[in-house]
Parts: sequence; C-alpha cells; structure tokens
Amino acid sequence: MTSKTFSVLEICAGAGGQSSGLEKAGFEHELAVEIDRDAAATLRLNRPEWDVHEGDVREVDGTKYRGIDLLAGGVPCPPFSVAGKQLGSDDERDLFPEALRLVEEAKPAAVMLENVKGLASARFAPYRRSILDQLQKLGYMAHWRLLYSSEFGVPQLRPRFILVAMKGERFEHFNWPGAIDGPVVVGETLRSLMGSNGWTGAEQWAARANSIAPTVVGGSKKHGGPDLGPTRAKAAWLKLGVDGKGIADEAPSGEHPFGHVPRLTNQMVALIQGFDAEWQFAGRKTSVYRQIGNAFPPPVARSIGVSITRALSGSAASVAHLRAVA
Repeated sequence: MTSKTFSVLEICAGAGGQSSGLEKAGFEHELAVEIDRDAAATLRLNRPEWDVHEGDVREVDGTKYRGIDLLAGGVPCPPFSVAGKQLGSDDERDLFPEALRLVEEAKPAAVMLENVKGLASARFAPYRRSILDQLQKLGYMAHWRLLYSSEFGVPQLRPRFILVAMKGERFEHFNWPGAIDGPVVVGETLRSLMGSNGWTGAEQWAARANSIAPTVVGGSKKHGGPDLGPTRAKAAWLKLGVDGKGIADEAPSGEHPFGHVPRLTNQMVALIQGFDAEWQFAGRKTSVYRQIGNAFPPPVARSIGVSITRALSGSAASVAHLRAVA
C-alpha cells in the first residue's frame, strides 16, 4: 500500500468489492454511489465514515468533485453480457455515458471502469472506440485490458474487461499489473470453513477441490437466484465437489456423511470472490448472494489501484498541487 493517500469517486459501487480493493491500494472515498438499497447498506455497515449516495448515478454532480484523483466504477454489465441480449448502447442500463459525463465534470487525474468480458468482443469494437475517442477529446489517453481474476489470487476464473485512462505523462507512467505466482484454489480457500461445523469429510473435500472455480454468477432481481449459475457452471462446480443448485445457510455438520457433496454458504462465496472474511453484508440471503456474485474481486481492484497510484506518484506535478490550484 502506498504511503500517500489518494481520493476516489466511485460509481456503481455495489457491495464494496472494488471499494475495498481500492482502499487497500491507498485510496480514500470522497463519495460512493450505489442505487441498490441493500448494497448501499453494506457499504455503510463496513465503512460508516464514508459518504454513500444511495441513488442513481445520474443524480451526482461531478463538478463537486473537480480534480479528484480517481473516478472508478463497475458500470452495469447486462448491456454487454453473453447472458443477456447484448444491446450495448441501446440498453437503458448502459451507464458509460454517465461515467463520461462525470469525467468531463470532475476532471479526475485517472479513470478506472470495469465490465464483463463480453464488452471485449468484436461486436462492440465501434462502441469501445467511441469511448476512447470521447476520452481523447477530454485530454485522456486510455487503454482496455482483459484481466483474469485467477491471476491475482482469486480462486475463480472471472475475466473482467478494464479501462484505465489518464492525462498526458501520467499515462506513460502506468503499467498494467502482472499476475501473481501460482493460482489459489477452491479447496485451499474454503478448507477451514468447510470443517468449521464438525464435518469429518472437509479435508477430503478440500483435496478434491484442488482447482479454481468457474465464474460466480450473481444474477439480478429479474433473472437468476441464489444458486451458482447456469447448467454448465453447476456441472463445473460439481467436479469440485460442490452442489451448485443452491446456497446453504451453514457449513456441513458432523451429521453429514463423509462423502457428502456440500453447498456453499454466502460466507464461502464471498471468500471465492476475494472478500476479506471480516467484510459483512446487509440484507436477506438472496440479496446478499447477488451482492457478492456481482462484485468486482477486491484483489484485482487492489492490483490495478496500486498501478494507478504508482503512475500518479510518478508524474512531474503532484496531484495534491493540481487540486490546490484548480
């Protein structure tokens, strides 16, 4: 973690996956914006000192945050997800235009926006180009990069498509983070929790689950429920010894047979997503699962955040000075 503290305005913050990762990278939130009531409550539960705007990003006046160090967000993925209709800019949930409005108004030193792998497809090449063109008009150099969460200590594949933008020489200082050494696997991550309720098969189960998981799917209020995704994902989970048809209320107990195929609890899914064990979630069971499943893995956000802080620190003029004279 850098010794200097940087400021961030985060939109579509969800349950705090990106938030907590950026915090570890040295960022302090001046505002976190989240429209979902339970997710906003989760942010307040974990960081009561933060200013959390529970509402639409369209309600945020970027000029109030002029000169902030970073504008970050995980804009909604349905417009680009292979699980949806892939309407892109024709989808009313596309909030890239709002993110660009805030860039123009707030004039941040850096921008980081994340989305699903689908946005990287050839189908959306013109859309990606239009975003880069608009950023260029605002004075930013930018680049897209597809990153796999499994390369950053997260025990699931979870590809994310990331945009990072900065002005001038700052961007020349930016380097995408490299993968860490060796993957973290499901069994290693969940061994302790699986055995926490006295199940005698936990060690054997952990040895079987010696691989990374498929991407956790959170779904939405309209589509998807508290299970581990579509048929193909459930089959992949079963190979790891996990029943993906639902979410358990607690870990298997000593009454479960040695070869039992357990379901994951929300606490376990949170660890698979890369959340710290101390991070708490507000709301009922299904809402909590969706918050976790839709989150940006904190370790990935931290790695990118560290690369951004290094680039900002490496620029000739300090951001603090630029903000003071803005």
